[in-house]
Amino acid sequence: MGIRIFEYIVFPRMEMNQTDFFKCLSDPTRLEIVKLVMAKQDVCVCELTEQLSMSQPKVSRNLALLRNLSILLDQRQGQWVYYRLNPALPAWAKQILSIISSQNDEIINRQNIHSSVSLHCE
Repeated sequence: MGIRIFEYIVFPRMEMNQTDFFKCLSDPTRLEIVKLVMAKQDVCVCELTEQLSMSQPKVSRNLALLRNLSILLDQRQGQWVYYRLNPALPAWAKQILSIISSQNDEIINRQNIHSSVSLHCE
């Protein structure tokens, strides 16, 4: 079995609205999701439900909002959907997320985010 490389499609969008960006990240669940995705690229929904101790529908609903605003990109592989930060974010959004990421040590220390997908998704 070969190694599959994730392919994320980045759709060109109009300039991201700063108000919508901050409204989206003002929700604690969505902010935690973004922190987890920044700490570990290609995060599966099942990993997020485990790390956040939330139901899959609640996590998926919040992921949909992040995806609709193009903060996150998704990729389906078999039955699993993986999320990563959108590399085409505007420079100002990347700077904000960089600041958040630099303050992200607490979540990394508190949770084992670098655990194997198989622990959560089987």
